[in-house]
Amino acid sequence: MLSSGRVVGRVLRRPGGGRARGGRPLVPRPPGADRAVTVTGWALPGLVDAHCHVGLDRHGPVDAATAEKQAISDREAGTLLIRDAGSPSDTRWTDDREDLPKIIRAGRHIARTRRYIRNFAHEIEPGDLVAYVAREARRGDGWVKLVGDWIDRDAGDLTACWPRGEVEAAIAEAHRLGARVTAHCFAEESLTDLVEAGIDCIEHATGLTEDTIPLFAERGVAIVPTLVNIATFPGLAAGGEAKFPRWSAHMRQLYERRYDTVRAAYDAGIPVYVGTDAGGSLAHGLVAGEVAELVKAGIPPLEALSATAWGARRWLGRPALEEGAPADLVVYEEDPRADVRVLAAPRHIVLNGRVIG
Repeated sequence: MLSSGRVVGRVLRRPGGGRARGGRPLVPRPPGADRAVTVTGWALPGLVDAHCHVGLDRHGPVDAATAEKQAISDREAGTLLIRDAGSPSDTRWTDDREDLPKIIRAGRHIARTRRYIRNFAHEIEPGDLVAYVAREARRGDGWVKLVGDWIDRDAGDLTACWPRGEVEAAIAEAHRLGARVTAHCFAEESLTDLVEAGIDCIEHATGLTEDTIPLFAERGVAIVPTLVNIATFPGLAAGGEAKFPRWSAHMRQLYERRYDTVRAAYDAGIPVYVGTDAGGSLAHGLVAGEVAELVKAGIPPLEALSATAWGARRWLGRPALEEGAPADLVVYEEDPRADVRVLAAPRHIVLNGRVIG
C-alpha cells in the first residue's frame, strides 16, 4: 500500500493506462496518516528485470556489501522486482530490507562439468541432473536455472549440454515440486529438446529459427532476450578467434541476426520479457537500455513497457498497480509510451509505499 502518499498524474497499470483522478491516492490512506507526500508525473509499476544476478560478479559470488550495492543500482534504475536467474550467493537477507528490490530466486545455475563460467554453477554430469534440479527447486522461489548450451572445446563450438531423457526427467521433477524451469541457450541445437521436454522459458534465445519459433509459440515458452548482453558477442568472438574460429563465427552470426530473431519471436506470439543479465560481466541498472533495445528490434513501445512492467509482473505472479498491492512504482517526468528512453531518468521511486528516490 502507498503509505501516507499519493500520485498525481497518469498511472499506467495496464496497456490502456488510467488516470489517478483528481490526484486521488492509488489506495486509501492508512488510518492515522497525518500528512501525505505527493509525487507527480507518469507512473509505472516498479520495473522488472527478469534476468539479473544479485550476489554475483565475473569471478563468482560476492560479499553482502557488494550485493547490496548491486541491488541499490537496480533500484535506482527503477527495477523493483528481480527474477534472479542463478546465483551462488545466499541473498535471503535482502528479504528483510524494505528499501531493496524484491527478488524471485532461481537458486544456483546447474551446468555440465567444465561447460560454464568457473565459480558460477553446480557443475555435474547428466546422471545427477534430476537430483540437483530438485535441490534448487526447493531452495529457490519457484524457478530453476539450467545451462542448456555452452562452448564444447572438443567440438570448437556451442553444443547442447544435456541428453533429452535427463532433461525430460529433470523438468518433470521441477514441475512436480511446483517450480518452473528456464535455461541459458545461445545456439540452435538444444532448443527443440528443451521445449519438447516442457521447459517454461529460454534465456537469450539467439538460436531461434523459423523451424523452432512455431514450436515455442505453440507451447507458450517465454524468452528473455537480454539484448544488452548480446551486444558483447562481437568482443567475445574476437577474443576467441585464434583458438575457436567456428565458435567465433557462430557468435557473430547470432549477434548479427539478433533483432530479426526477437522481432520474429514477438510476431509469432512468443511472450518476450525484459532482462539484462546484470551481475556477471555487466553492470546493474541497465533495464532502460534493454527496453530500448526491444523497441529497436521492432517491438511496439507499449508492449516493450509491458515486458518490464504489468506483463512481466503478471508472468511472475506478482501484482502491478492495484488496490491492496504493495505500492511499488516508478514516476517519470514524461510519458514513457511516447519515448521509452525516459525510463533512464526516474523522477521518483516508491518502494513498499515509501518515496526513496
